Formats: sequence, structure tokens, C-alpha cells
Amino acid sequence: MIKKPITIQLSTGLEARPVAQLVQVASQFNSEIYVEIGRKKVNAKSIMGMMTLGLDAGEEITLSANGDDEEAAMTSIEKYLSNNQ
Repeated sequence: MIKKPITIQLSTGLEARPVAQLVQVASQFNSEIYVEIGRKKVNAKSIMGMMTLGLDAGEEITLSANGDDEEAAMTSIEKYLSNNQ
């Protein structure tokens, strides 16, 4: 299992379209992937769960991945959250 703090650098934060894209990225992997902020922990493959977080640009989340492709999952999601325009 890997856990890592990541700052959301998407200019719009995680609104509907960026959440849908994040869920698509996460769903490519077999690993269990979770996003945590405060006391909330949500499956990154759940669009409804991710929408409940209402994350804004500049917020720091903790991303965790557990499974056979956890390294690749973590890298892809971190890249999406930090480089998307």
C-alpha cells in the first residue's frame, strides 16, 4: 500500500468534468484507490463519492493505492491532478 499527500493543481478544482476524468484514470487500474481529506475517505473510482468531496484548487488530499499496479495508479493520478489544464 502506498499513501501520499497531493495538492490539487487543477485551476477549477474537482468539479463534475474533472471528477469524471479522475474516475476514468483511476478505473484503468486494478488497485483499490482512495482519496482522503479530513475524516472523509472515498473510493476514487466512484463518481458520486468523489463529487461529495467538493475539492477546490490548492487543497491537499491523501491519495492511497493498494494492489498489484499501485505504483502506476499513483503516478497516473498524481500526474492528472498536477498537470491538467
